[in-house]
Amino acid sequence: MPVVNSDPLSISMDKAVKHYSSLFKLPPYGKMISFLAFLCVGNGILSVIILFPSFYGLILGILLGASLLLTNIVLDHIISILVLRGDPIYDLRRTTGLSLFCWVFWLFFIFIGVIVAVWFGSIWWIRLCLLGFSAVLIFRLTVLNATSFKSYSKLLAASFLQPIPCVLQFMVVWARIDYSLFLFLIFAPAMSIISSWLFLSPLNRVGEKTLKVPSLSLLKAFLLNWVVDLNAPFETFLEQLGEEQNVEVSLIKFDSAKPKAVIAVPSIHPGPFKNIGSSPLPSMLKASLENTLNCVACVPHGLLGHEFDLASQSQNQKVIAHVIDSVTFEGLETRATPFVKVSNGIATACCQMFGKSAFISFSLAPKTTEDFPQELGFFVSQEAERHGITCYTVVNAHNSIDENADTKEVLRSLKAVAVECLEKALSLKQLPFEVGVANVQPKEFSLKDGMGPGGITVTVVKVGAQKTAYVVIDGNNMVTGLREKILSTLSSIGINEGEIFTTDTHLVNAIVLVERGYHPVGEAIDHEKLIEYIQEATVAAASNLERVKVGCRKVEIHNVKVIGEKALETLCLLIDRAKRRAKRIVAPVFVSSGLILMLFLVFCLS
Repeated sequence: MPVVNSDPLSISMDKAVKHYSSLFKLPPYGKMISFLAFLCVGNGILSVIILFPSFYGLILGILLGASLLLTNIVLDHIISILVLRGDPIYDLRRTTGLSLFCWVFWLFFIFIGVIVAVWFGSIWWIRLCLLGFSAVLIFRLTVLNATSFKSYSKLLAASFLQPIPCVLQFMVVWARIDYSLFLFLIFAPAMSIISSWLFLSPLNRVGEKTLKVPSLSLLKAFLLNWVVDLNAPFETFLEQLGEEQNVEVSLIKFDSAKPKAVIAVPSIHPGPFKNIGSSPLPSMLKASLENTLNCVACVPHGLLGHEFDLASQSQNQKVIAHVIDSVTFEGLETRATPFVKVSNGIATACCQMFGKSAFISFSLAPKTTEDFPQELGFFVSQEAERHGITCYTVVNAHNSIDENADTKEVLRSLKAVAVECLEKALSLKQLPFEVGVANVQPKEFSLKDGMGPGGITVTVVKVGAQKTAYVVIDGNNMVTGLREKILSTLSSIGINEGEIFTTDTHLVNAIVLVERGYHPVGEAIDHEKLIEYIQEATVAAASNLERVKVGCRKVEIHNVKVIGEKALETLCLLIDRAKRRAKRIVAPVFVSSGLILMLFLVFCLS
């Protein structure tokens, strides 16, 4: 996400994450059956007691409720196992969840009907019960049509199979079976088909007009990822919408007798969310480098934002394959400068020269350090070339999330510290250096806590008497103040300088129901426990320090499919536009349908 909250892409992504995180989570199956039993028995008692206000009516109502519950349980099993068999969304639990919501709707109409019947007679209770039945038909068909992958005929069967046997049981209690009721049982399903189409068709046209893709097709692919973690359907759309770009991965490789450590910084954003696109790239690239070179690797965040999210896992594999093919180069440089840190009160830059190569990082901590403008990358490139730096690697520390700052002021400050830091580092004498590295994988920290599979990697660089620790945490940013706590602890164990980085992995995004859509490092993780792990890794890295040679290389990968800023913003806005369209048409469509159904009941059922 960009530095400021006025950026349109940031606003679009925020809206998408909020909509994504607002998708409900169902309770366990056992609890839903308990709720369903309460609703069915409640409906049964209300439905009978209005006709037979006696102890006999109470017993009859309980029996009706038990019959309705048994009917629901049996039919939910039939719908899940037979009608919607193989649908990745609608297993038994979610099919039962749909029935549960339907009974909530129906109970509302029955309750209103009971109240009205006290003054205007039981016929109005029957009419409102039938109106509730119609609302359930419309709701089931609309929801299933929007979310299920089955044929329309099976969706009709799944929509009607549960409510119709239930309403027939009500008819038995009413002791009223005539042609008008059977006529309504034909009219109501027909109205549900029309109402569902009138509501969903305009929503589909929003997607067709915006992205030439029906909105519901995108929603279904979206749900497959949300519910069962399938990324391929949604990534198929991203591949269609994306654009080809050339991307770079900067590599710094430290070698002793064999490869010792690798720092890889992709010019790719690890998003957009969950396991979609390049969200898992940092941990995937780390694992591939470590398996290939038999050393420790880390992948801190580069400078680019969401416009450089990769479109799919195949694009991840393309990038990784090129990096692996290019990482066999040998390090030649044997000297480095001490670590330099420059801050002007707004921005902080850190730099260390390895021969003619520069390793530079930026942070705005303790203010929010999110994705920086591309202009900063261009500026650093020009400064590096002006100073004769042959290879440079630039990292966005991405290590504090608090409040946003003004873009122009931040960019000026970042440029200022970049110039001063580079010049200061270049002015220092280069000395032989040693590198030590270690990685820890805290088992108790999960994606839901904000920790990715890459864990914590610490690279210690010793130049003369100075020891510098680069700490890389596989997470999406960290809470304000935690960076300073970690640096203070490192200082207490003999580390003179250092910086804390996160990978910005979006594997942690959209898997917890919180306002932000994810937990930055330290929001759900105990600080003291995290710092213990970092301290452990730092001590381990310092204990295996050895003289190394270093090499730097930029790997360019051509024609990589990225989502692109325009497509991503449009995709995010589509969700909001469809929601606004739904709000505009929901009342006209369903209120009109309700009025037509009620007029039918008033004139044909007396």
